[in-house]
Amino acid sequence: MINLNHISKSFHLGRPNEVIALQDINLHIMQSEFVILLGSNGSGKSTLLNLIAGNIFPTNGEVSIAGINVSKLPEYRRSKWIARVFQNPLQGTAPDLSIIENFRLAALRTSQKKLKIGLNADFIKEVGERIETLGLGLENKLNQAMGSLSGGQRQALSLLMAVMADIKVLLLDEPAAALDPRSAEIVLNTADKLIKDYKITAVMVTHNLKDAHLFGSRIVQLHNGKILRDINKEDKQILTHADMYEWFI
Repeated sequence: MINLNHISKSFHLGRPNEVIALQDINLHIMQSEFVILLGSNGSGKSTLLNLIAGNIFPTNGEVSIAGINVSKLPEYRRSKWIARVFQNPLQGTAPDLSIIENFRLAALRTSQKKLKIGLNADFIKEVGERIETLGLGLENKLNQAMGSLSGGQRQALSLLMAVMADIKVLLLDEPAAALDPRSAEIVLNTADKLIKDYKITAVMVTHNLKDAHLFGSRIVQLHNGKILRDINKEDKQILTHADMYEWFI
């Protein structure tokens, strides 16, 4: 599904302040895999996620999604395959629009845009049923402004919005880092369920060893812009939290 072939990324190339963020990364992520990107600050996690998303382009190498070379395609051109949930709950939603209007925009993200938002009874019913699964009591508040909700509520809704369109890849950029423990639990459990239910290929950046241990089918640890460890599903199942802690000592 996602192939990174000999990917390198440098910033300020050829200047005295040049920074090599990624070095000859080769990574194949299969359909429906949920990969956890783990590493210390400056290891290259966010750079790798941004390369997949199309926010930045590789200095060398090729990024392909579903067999298509997207190395030079900007983010908006990749949107028919990729959805992204950011660390900041305020990103990814329109605060002045209602919950249902936000969901309608999300549903139209990968299709040709219309002049009308097109809210009908069937769509409202579908959104209400999806939101009800969160257990947050928001299914009867669809006309409430998105900006009036808590960060945890907005982040949970952002996840549901991400799968309203027929996307293939979900990128999660520390989606629970800015949330309280209860909200973080809801968001991560929601993400895990959606990834499994919709058979989405997902990549999540996290600093949290507990979350990396509990979620995902594979762990890729980066260090100084290189892949230090690549733990497959079978090895991850026998991995302990103490094992992971040792990686950073």
